[in-house]
Amino acid sequence: MSLPQLIMLPGPTNVPPRVYSAMCKPMINHRGAEFHEIFSRLLENAKRVFQTENDLFVLTSSGTGGVECAASNILLPGEKVLVPVYGTFSERLSDAFKVYGVKVVELKVEMGKTPTKELISSALEKDPEIKAVAVVYNETSTGTTVRDLPEIGKVVKDRGLLFIVDAISVLGGDDLPTDKWGVDVCITATQKCLATPPGLALISVSKDAWKMIERAKPRTEYFDLIKYRKFRDEKRETPFTPAVNLIFALDEALQMILEYGLERWIGRHKKASMAYYSAFSAMGLSFFAEERSRSNVVIAVNTPAGVASKDLREIMRKKYGVVVAGGFGTLKDSIFRIGNMGVITPKEVLTTISSVEASLQELNYKAPPGSGISAALPFLKDL
Repeated sequence: MSLPQLIMLPGPTNVPPRVYSAMCKPMINHRGAEFHEIFSRLLENAKRVFQTENDLFVLTSSGTGGVECAASNILLPGEKVLVPVYGTFSERLSDAFKVYGVKVVELKVEMGKTPTKELISSALEKDPEIKAVAVVYNETSTGTTVRDLPEIGKVVKDRGLLFIVDAISVLGGDDLPTDKWGVDVCITATQKCLATPPGLALISVSKDAWKMIERAKPRTEYFDLIKYRKFRDEKRETPFTPAVNLIFALDEALQMILEYGLERWIGRHKKASMAYYSAFSAMGLSFFAEERSRSNVVIAVNTPAGVASKDLREIMRKKYGVVVAGGFGTLKDSIFRIGNMGVITPKEVLTTISSVEASLQELNYKAPPGSGISAALPFLKDL
């Protein structure tokens, strides 16, 4: 018997029926009045979710396309950017700048930990040639979130530098008031906490960022932000053919989030994460991330001694229909990661916890029966 799968990955995530339904609307002219109306509404609602008054653009690409857009528009070859590296996706952020000839000053941070305000300040003091700081807010590979992000933003802006934030896996799932925290360029994607299928990236651009972009001139045709601004302002369109049905889906998802209330939407992720952390602690499991840096949207759990992550995940998938992720690189078989994103109800949380417990039992790891569920329930009362 085949089971419908519950996708509890760090992206893509489960999508609400109303968002799926929106994707089934008939095709429209992406250069016509109907698209202009939908796209205008989408941009305004996206700015509300970003909590920004800055310019905002939608790219038909993965989140990585959004990162490449930032890397190819802002700095000139030979100029320096500081990038804290503490996992796979911060490495990718660093690599994106290198491709365009930008000199990357990498600040290495132990995996499981995150960059602090003090580390950033010290690195900037040592190298006055740095023009921008680029940070991955939530490092999906290690289940960590940079809790010093607002303080880091203040340090960066006090020095008159540009602040770039990769928020692909976290915007909508944790606090990120873009303007208040001094973020000049903020990047996210649809398949994470915005509860939309993969295929669109969003990027916000401040006035300070525009000064850098206009000076550097984009070194890419497809991700040319000056061109995107021109088409948005003059036509309320994108310069290249957008994924129209994904635009329908994102438009619906943003309306859904704002109807529910952005603060409540973020709060759901926080409450559910506490349920997971409490449940797995009660089961005697430990976490890869240090406590102060634990993510609300990616729960990275160390597999117990004698248990391989791939074996645990295979039982969960085949027997219980729950799909979670393993680790990257050296962490491939030592951790498993649960995506706590988008559609979050007690059903998803409790189903995932119980399937972890049952699968571990089959692998001869004996947690007290029902201990995870009992520990999680108090956090799910108002979810």
